[in-house]
Amino acid sequence: DDGTVVSSDRFCVALCTCRRSRTYPWCDTSHRRPARPSQTDSPGPEATSELNG
Repeated sequence: DDGTVVSSDRFCVALCTCRRSRTYPWCDTSHRRPARPSQTDSPGPEATSELNG
């Protein structure tokens, strides 16, 4: 906002748009969590009882 110029030695940098980065305004992906397995990969107990029943 204030027009400050910043240089980086990194190949790629990104600005954080979610504002949850520990190094805001730079994105450090600290807000990411490990991906959960998809619900379509294995049916839950509800789907099993519907199939059996």
